[in-house]
Amino acid sequence: MLNRKRFILSKLKLKGLCYCRLLSTQTNVGEIEVPFSNGTTLKLSTGRYARFADGACVATLGNTSVLATVVAKAKASAASFLPLVVDYRQKAAAAGRIPTNFLRRELGPTEREILTSRLVDRSVRPLFPQDFTSDTQLACNTLAVDGTNPPETVAINAASAALALSDVPWDGPIGAVRLGQIDNELIVNPTRRELERSSLNLVVAAASGNLVVMLEGGANDVLQQDLLKAIKLGAKEAQHVVRAIERLASAHGKRKRAYAAPPQLPGDVADALRALCTMKIREILSDFSHDKTSRDAALAELRQTAVAQLRDAGDPALLVDCFNAHLRQTFRDLIFETDVRCDGRALDELRKINCEVSLYEPLHGSALFQRGQTQVLCTVAFDSPDSALKLDPLTAITSGTKEKSFFLHYEFPSYATGEVGGARGAGPARREAGHGALAERGLAPVVPHQPYTVRLTAEVLESNGSSSMASVCGGSLALLDAGVALSAPAAGVAVGLVSRYQDGALCDYRILTDLLGIEDYMGDMDFKVAGTKRGVTALQADVKTAGLPLKVVMEAVQRACDAKARVIDIMNKCIDRPRQDRKESLPVTEELTVEPHERSRVLGPAGINLKRLYVETGVQLSALDERRFSVFAPNAAALAEARARLAGWLSAERAPDLEFGAVYTARVVELRDCGVMVSLHAALPPALLHNSQLDHRKVQHPSALGLAVGSEIHVKYFGRDPVSGQIRLSRKVLTSPPPATPRKLDRSS
Repeated sequence: MLNRKRFILSKLKLKGLCYCRLLSTQTNVGEIEVPFSNGTTLKLSTGRYARFADGACVATLGNTSVLATVVAKAKASAASFLPLVVDYRQKAAAAGRIPTNFLRRELGPTEREILTSRLVDRSVRPLFPQDFTSDTQLACNTLAVDGTNPPETVAINAASAALALSDVPWDGPIGAVRLGQIDNELIVNPTRRELERSSLNLVVAAASGNLVVMLEGGANDVLQQDLLKAIKLGAKEAQHVVRAIERLASAHGKRKRAYAAPPQLPGDVADALRALCTMKIREILSDFSHDKTSRDAALAELRQTAVAQLRDAGDPALLVDCFNAHLRQTFRDLIFETDVRCDGRALDELRKINCEVSLYEPLHGSALFQRGQTQVLCTVAFDSPDSALKLDPLTAITSGTKEKSFFLHYEFPSYATGEVGGARGAGPARREAGHGALAERGLAPVVPHQPYTVRLTAEVLESNGSSSMASVCGGSLALLDAGVALSAPAAGVAVGLVSRYQDGALCDYRILTDLLGIEDYMGDMDFKVAGTKRGVTALQADVKTAGLPLKVVMEAVQRACDAKARVIDIMNKCIDRPRQDRKESLPVTEELTVEPHERSRVLGPAGINLKRLYVETGVQLSALDERRFSVFAPNAAALAEARARLAGWLSAERAPDLEFGAVYTARVVELRDCGVMVSLHAALPPALLHNSQLDHRKVQHPSALGLAVGSEIHVKYFGRDPVSGQIRLSRKVLTSPPPATPRKLDRSS
C-alpha cells in the first residue's frame, strides 16, 4: 500500500519577489552514529520530534540526550546583523528531579545554562552568511541526563545537526568534542568522574578541514605543548562529527532557502562616499595621540558629516552601513600596510601597565590593575565556610560540584564605557556571567584550599578591551595582598587577528597582542589566554570567520603565552609573594574540641547559643564532626570574646532536672508587690512565687510575712505552665492552715 504524502505550499512575498517553501508532513526519520577514536559513540537522529521546526535533531552520548531545534523567520529583520538567540535549558525532569523552588518548575536560566547557551552561540554564529539577517532562534533542551556525560558538547553537536538539516542558510556543519588529560594522556569526551581527575577540560569546535571555530576550556596549569596537542586532537576528532552530519543532511535535510540580500547603495554613491572619507579615516587612524574617546568622537563626526553631504543621494541608514564597512576595511588595510596599530604599538607590543595594591585598609585584599584604558578594581573578602556558593541540584549532578569555596564575581557597570545603564535588580547579564566564569577559571587552579570561603570581586571601572583578562591580573594581585599563598602569580592577555582571504582560502594575516576594543570590533578573532609563567589555566577563543587553520591557532597561543609572561614580570614588581604582615581586618579561624556530653552546652536550646554568638560577635561555629567545631571570627578581638563566652558555657554548672511534687529550698532574690522572685539553682532563672502561693492567708505584700532578700524558704515544685513555660511553685501547701474560728448559729442564747 502506497503512503500518501501531504504537502503544504507556503508563499512568501518579499519586495516583489515570490518564494515558495514546500513543507511535507511525511515522517522522515533518520539516524546515524559517530564513532570516536576512544570507542565512545555519538548518536544523531532526526524526524521524530519537533517536525514543525525548520530543523530538529536529537544528539545522544551515553544516556545524555539533547534536543536542538532551529526556527528562522522568512522575512529579513531591519537589523544590519544576525539576530540569533540561543537558549539552552536544563530540564529537572531530565535528571529525574523536581525543582526545589516554591513553584516546583523551571524559572529563569541558571548560570550553567547561560554559559552553555554562550558556548553553543559562539560555535555556530561564525558560519552564518554575512547578509542573512532574519530572526533566528536555536533552542536546546535536555531530554535525559545520566550524570556521567556532560551535556555541553552534546548540545553543540545537536545544534550543528539541526542547522545542517534545516533550510536556514548556514555554512556548516561543525563538530564539537571535549578533551581531558589524565597522567599526560589525552582523553576524548571524558566522563564526569574522569574530569574530576583531569588536569584539562577543553571544548573544541571545528568545521570541515580542521578549521577551528571555537575554543573554551580550563586547565590545572598545563604546559603549552600539551594544550596545543589537545587542540590538534580535538579538531581531528571533530571531523568524525562533521562527516556524519553531512551524510545525515544529504539524506534527510531540506534544501536551503533563498533569501533576499539586504539593500545596497548604488555603486556611484558608494564610490563617492569612499572618495570623500578615505583620506580622513586614514588620518584619524594614523594619529597615535588619539585615545578611545577622542578617536570615537572624530570618527563619529566624520560619519555624520559624510552622511549629511550625501543625504540626497541615498538612504541615510545605508550610507551609515557603507561608511562603517569602509572604515573596517581601511582599519585592516593600515595594519597590513604598516604593521603598526591605531595607537602606535607594534603587533606584539603591550599597552602601558600600572598596578597598585592595599587601596583601603578595611579590605581583606585589594588591587587596581590598569592596562591602557582598561581599569579593573579587585577586592577579596573572606567569610566562614557556611558562606560557600551553593550550586543548583542539576548543575551539581552534571558537574560533580555541590559548592564552591572560591568564586569570582565580575561586574561591568555602564559607566565603564561612558554610557547610561538600565535599572538594577535583573542580575548579571550573559556577558558578565561569561567573563566572570572565564576569569574564575583562570585563577581557581592557583588558589590553594582555604579554611574559609573566598569571594573575589572584579569591578570594571574603564573598558577598552580585554576586561576579563585584566580581572585575572587584578585578582591575582588582590589575592596576594590578602595573604593567600598562590601556587604562582597568574595573568591573562587577549590576542586578535586581521586576515585576508582569496578564493575562500586564507592568504595573509596579522596577529595582534593585547587587544584594543576597536581591534576586537574590526578584527576576526578574540583569543583570551590566562595562566602562570609555567602553563595555561584558562582560554577562550571567539572567531568571526568560518574557521581558522591550526597554524594560526598555534601561533596565537604562542603569542599569548609570551605576552602573559611579560605581564607577570610587570605585576611582580608590585607584589610577587603573599603579604607577610597580617592585617587587623583579616578573619581568624581555629578548631574547637567539645566532648559529646558537653555539646548541648555549646549549642543551647535549639541552637540559641550559636545564634546569639553570631549576632553579638559575628563569630560562626560550624560542626566538623561529633567532637570538632570550626570557629570563624571576623577579627582577633571577636575571637577573644567568643572564647570567653564558650569557656563560660562549658564551665557553667548544668541545670538540674526538677521532680514534680518535690520540695526544694529556694532563696529570695527580689521582693515585688505581687510576690517574690526566688532562685532554686544558679543554672536556673529566677521564678516568681505569687502572693497567693505564699500563705493560706491573704497577703498584701511579701514583707508582711517577714520575707527579705536572701531569705530561704521551702517550696514545692508543680511543673511548668503549659502556656508560658514558667516554673510553678507553692509555699502555701507546705504550711498549716490557720485554725477555724467557731461560729454560733443560735442567736437566742
